[in-house]
Amino acid sequence: MLRTHTCGELTQNDLDKKVVLCGWVSSRRDHGKLIFIDIRDRYGITQVVFTPKPHKETYEEAKALRSEDVIKIKGIVNNRPKGTENLKLKTGLVELFGVELEIINQSLDLPFVIDDNVEPSEEVRLIYRYLDLRRKKSLDKMVLRHNFNQALRDFLNKKDFLEIETPFLTKSTPEGARDFLVPSRLSPNKFYALPQSPQLFKQILMVSGMDRYYQFARCFRDEDLRKDRQPEFTQLDIEMSFITEDDIMSLMEDMVVEVFKNALGIEIKKPFLRIPYAEAMEKHKSDKPDIGEGEYRFLWVVDFPLFEYNDEEKRWQACHHPFTSPKIEDVGLLSGDLSKVKARAYDLILNGEEIAGGSIRIHSSSMQQKIFSILGISDEDAKKKFGFLLDAFKYGAPVHGGIAFGLDRLCSIITKSESIRDVIAFPKTQKGTCLLSDAPSYVEDKQLKEVYIKLIEQEKSS
Repeated sequence: MLRTHTCGELTQNDLDKKVVLCGWVSSRRDHGKLIFIDIRDRYGITQVVFTPKPHKETYEEAKALRSEDVIKIKGIVNNRPKGTENLKLKTGLVELFGVELEIINQSLDLPFVIDDNVEPSEEVRLIYRYLDLRRKKSLDKMVLRHNFNQALRDFLNKKDFLEIETPFLTKSTPEGARDFLVPSRLSPNKFYALPQSPQLFKQILMVSGMDRYYQFARCFRDEDLRKDRQPEFTQLDIEMSFITEDDIMSLMEDMVVEVFKNALGIEIKKPFLRIPYAEAMEKHKSDKPDIGEGEYRFLWVVDFPLFEYNDEEKRWQACHHPFTSPKIEDVGLLSGDLSKVKARAYDLILNGEEIAGGSIRIHSSSMQQKIFSILGISDEDAKKKFGFLLDAFKYGAPVHGGIAFGLDRLCSIITKSESIRDVIAFPKTQKGTCLLSDAPSYVEDKQLKEVYIKLIEQEKSS
């Protein structure tokens, strides 16, 4: 092994041990005949001391160390001198007496100091994201997100859910935001689309008898970006068979309570308040009301309209998506006043932000075709875009429904981040670019020819 311990685990139980640490030089302090450095890795910081005797060569090498050099140190664990202890660190009662030093990789001058008290511009942080992630405040958000995700997995696994992956390369069904298109080399002039959500596949899984499914799903939407939006994002996708709205909301409340307690040490009270959409709009002028007191205010908004009228396009459109089931008592209104039809849909709100949304789905082929017709989707288009779903419904589809949590947004609320970019390892800017890798980028003509694409020159503005 290259190292015997991490930089965050040595204590007085390790006194007099010969150990090897690897990590980054966090700081160096030259006190004449004593050189102190802090060596840092993901797990913490250990202080190391070098003296000219009896290891003069190692001491001389330590003089040349710079911030963020990657090093390997062999040494002996000692108590820190009395009065120099640092009780804020797990390793703060001990230090390593440096015996051998190897500089694995030297660092250039830094574009910014790796220090939580120094806040460089977001542009600089994103260009040098690998440096930004070395800062404790950035690292802690990645660790919290990992722990939170694992707690979610633990809960769902205990409740008999299966984690199943669905395709990234799928069919374009542009009914909401724009799809990201991927040309197919093997099928000339045809395209895949990156999924805006796993919606159709998770419904197919219910038809397949999987009964309970979840996935930490990567989703893609080619839309204008805002503070809380990214072209690619992660959602916790959940679907269940033979359930009602109450079943889903109750189970999700149990999940939130358990995960917040186990991952964050935070007690959340249930049941959550439920507010009809009409009441939310009348009293709070928002379908994402922030009411009550306390860092975490959960509530459900229910009884959404199934449709909304698009004045610009002079047609009805789905408030959520076209696969949401109408309330049973409102089915008769589908041939009358569509504005009165309510959906079996529900949104989970936290502190005035929507963190999850879901519905009971349509499971009847005839009902789904009727909804498509109301939305102006012809039988021909429905068959072309959604034929595989409609066909599946004809072979015994259970009542099913689900919900999807926006994990980026949820983690940004939990960590009190200014933007969801702070809780994503490698985020895009508001223009959809990756400053680290310079994506998107031009490709070679040869690559375009292989997928039968010819570029059109952009018109110059006058």
